Amino acid sequence: MGNARTAGVLALQGDVPEHLGVLRRLLGSDRAILVDSPKNLEGLQALVLPGGESTTLSELLDATDLRNPIKARARQGMSILATCAGLILIAQRVERSPGGRDPVPMRLLDVTVRRNDYGRQPESFETPLEIDGMEGRAFEASFIRAPRITRTGKSVEILARFDGAPVLVRQANVWGLTFHPELSGDDRLHRSFLRSAGLL
Repeated sequence: MGNARTAGVLALQGDVPEHLGVLRRLLGSDRAILVDSPKNLEGLQALVLPGGESTTLSELLDATDLRNPIKARARQGMSILATCAGLILIAQRVERSPGGRDPVPMRLLDVTVRRNDYGRQPESFETPLEIDGMEGRAFEASFIRAPRITRTGKSVEILARFDGAPVLVRQANVWGLTFHPELSGDDRLHRSFLRSAGLL
């Protein structure tokens, strides 16, 4: 795709259809694409890294040769929206899990994260969040095996907290969320992200 007015969803594993559906509602089907190889990044202005299984996603980034091109494009200014497992992928550091395989972080966002820190699948929950700069009602956020942000760098802006911990952060063109906005039925976060990327 040579269209610089295009957004994509990393289509390796996880909540791909849900994010793609939101992007296509907001941008139109011709401006929202699936990304599963480096050539799909050409001309892309924004990329969503969805939730899923972070170690599997990390391995698939290497198997598809997407890791370094995504890092390069993000450092050139491509906007990134990373949710849940996607946040783990872009973190500066992932705290090691006892006895488990850990993903290799891309170090695009200056945060440290701890995997599954809000509980396993049975402990999933929804909660209203007050988000800086978002008008209207609180945003209903879904936390599913969510990571916790345990440290933020000085250049990281915290836009929302839950129980004292950051859950929505931004560093220049890179956004990180511990929850799943694509499951809320509320497009405001995606809309804000696309607007910041110059797509709306």
